[in-house]
Amino acid sequence: MKTDLTHHLNRRLRLAMSFFGLMLSSITFAQTPDKSVIDGIIQEEATNSQIQPLAHELFDGVGPRLVGTPQMVKAADWAIAKYKSWDINARKENWGVWRGWERGISHIDMISPRVKSLEGTQLAWSPGMGKKTVTAQTIIIPDLEDSIAFEKWLPSVKGKLVMISICQPTGRPDDNWQQFALKESFDKMKAERTAMTTAWAKRIKKTGYTLRTLPVALENAGAVGIISNYWSAGFGVDKIFSAYTKKVPTVDIALEDYGMLYRLTESGIPPTISLHTESKELGEVPAFNTIAEIRGTEKPDEYVMLSAHFDSWDGGTGATDNGTGTLTMMEALRLLKKFYPHPKRTILVGHWGSEEEGLNGSRAFVEDHPEIVKNLQALFNQDNGTGRIISLSGSGYADAKDFLTRWLAAVPDTIKNRITTTFPGLPGGGGSDYASFDAVGAPGFSLGSLNWAYFNYTWHTNRDTYDKLIFDDVKNNAVLAAIMAYMASEDPAKTKNIKTDGLKWPEPVKAMRRGGLNK
Repeated sequence: MKTDLTHHLNRRLRLAMSFFGLMLSSITFAQTPDKSVIDGIIQEEATNSQIQPLAHELFDGVGPRLVGTPQMVKAADWAIAKYKSWDINARKENWGVWRGWERGISHIDMISPRVKSLEGTQLAWSPGMGKKTVTAQTIIIPDLEDSIAFEKWLPSVKGKLVMISICQPTGRPDDNWQQFALKESFDKMKAERTAMTTAWAKRIKKTGYTLRTLPVALENAGAVGIISNYWSAGFGVDKIFSAYTKKVPTVDIALEDYGMLYRLTESGIPPTISLHTESKELGEVPAFNTIAEIRGTEKPDEYVMLSAHFDSWDGGTGATDNGTGTLTMMEALRLLKKFYPHPKRTILVGHWGSEEEGLNGSRAFVEDHPEIVKNLQALFNQDNGTGRIISLSGSGYADAKDFLTRWLAAVPDTIKNRITTTFPGLPGGGGSDYASFDAVGAPGFSLGSLNWAYFNYTWHTNRDTYDKLIFDDVKNNAVLAAIMAYMASEDPAKTKNIKTDGLKWPEPVKAMRRGGLNK
């Protein structure tokens, strides 16, 4: 009898504990957001958004933010001062050194067979000419039999400006052809372009050099400058990357002008160009991230992060890559400070340096802050243009569907109903800074934006400027980022970050702590 009673009591106790556990579980995973916080964020952004004035100050005032330039320092100082005006702590965190360089003016003019100012600019880290101006004729890389023939030809470049890029058959983007051309005309153009591109690649290969090593060989042979064109498949748009020359300038000339120069040179009337570019070498300068912080109250040693790289290429002003991501996160933190000033967890914004050269700032942060990485609740990164957020992936984490869906529930329908979620999704593979966190098993998520012709027209181009911003979309993105950070901070449960079986996870990559400098 006593045994039966004991068994009965134990069973009742187990049932009670099970019920209590279920109650705890339901409490743990139930999230009822504070309506005043959500409504405040939405209303403030609708009536008092700071996105547009911030954009003007950063893109028109400070300009591009190439790593190692004074403009990158100026941008960080601007952001820190702006955060301070909102009563938010912010700081620069040095993580390495970089080649210091400052862009100056570029003047490129054709002076024969007629006079025309050319659209073009020196590439990043191009050697400066001081006050010197070069006047020289153009010459095209010839189609020779092999590298031996090329070495024999190489002395021909002495005193010349060497054209090293293909002459495109059309300056119209494909969608323009599709809209207006006869199908047979469009197909013919594409076939010609493919054949020309293949032939040009073979021409370069037969020199025995690559596009990286060829400019150095040309300058060593006496060329006074390198002329290139990296067309970005849109009207009037080129990609502006880095120079490989050490002594003479490398300039990108817009497709329209480059094609004219090429055709004149090819027809036996090589134009004469007046070229003057200025830049300054600044030696070894600090490379850094800019970090902003609202300290947590209940769980200050757990972290929610907003993320966007601060650096850019400098053909334009880095407005959509990644100025809009930067402003989204700055504005989100401003909203949070105003309506959620005492978060449960610490909320950080990471404005990363040298993303464009290999995620170096975020990789360095991951290496330098294991205590944050270990206790990261979630990181939200935005880095693909000015468009409204339309995609969110679970980045390969098995439990991401539970918490991301829960957090999204607090977002206004007008924003969240346009977002496609994918679970479990795939971990970041290296395209942007959230991948630095996924590589070490910390929960980094990409807020994917609508395209707005990003890859052709603004990504790394001379047209990535203020006028390309879609302010309504950026404002929506700031609201989304703020609410997701608020919900992640308030969540009673800590994310577990269990990796989904069967997925290929990236390996951590060391940050390059010394960039553009001789070892």
